[in-house]
Amino acid sequence: MNIYMTTGTLGFMEKIKDQHTDESILLMNGGGSTLLLHETNGKSVFQTPRKYEVVGSYGNLTEPGFFAMDNVAVTDEGKPIFEHQYKHLGDQLQNMPGFVAFRLLRPIGSDTYTLLTEWTDRRLYEIWYNSPGNQLSDKTVFKDAGGSTQHIFTSAPYTAHYKTPTDEV
Repeated sequence: MNIYMTTGTLGFMEKIKDQHTDESILLMNGGGSTLLLHETNGKSVFQTPRKYEVVGSYGNLTEPGFFAMDNVAVTDEGKPIFEHQYKHLGDQLQNMPGFVAFRLLRPIGSDTYTLLTEWTDRRLYEIWYNSPGNQLSDKTVFKDAGGSTQHIFTSAPYTAHYKTPTDEV
């Protein structure tokens, strides 16, 4: 399974989505931009997408929803460790209130992984994110099973938040 993402103006992104109703494409807004996310086993319908391979998955991405994309740049040596640590995050989150879906996205042509989680609303995501047991809230160092510190990140992580538009007024 692959995920492709592209950004642009709301009107243009809506047009692309409307042209491909037979594809699994989500339209979302956040941080002053509009993003289309295409999940497929085939090729992307986008001309110049960011490309990812799904290496961990739980649930179905749906609309409406609140999406958090934790972007983490990982060294080549650290990639297997990082994937092993996070590929089953969805299984760990399945009983969290408001949790809907998870994807661990391995970048194609980049070193920045994306941990994509979908929630019913932002408030429930923030409760989980700020909880003491959340591994994602501190991605500056990585502790292995023995408690040893490993430096597998190449830059500071960042999180982008998106929400699917609704027809509600």
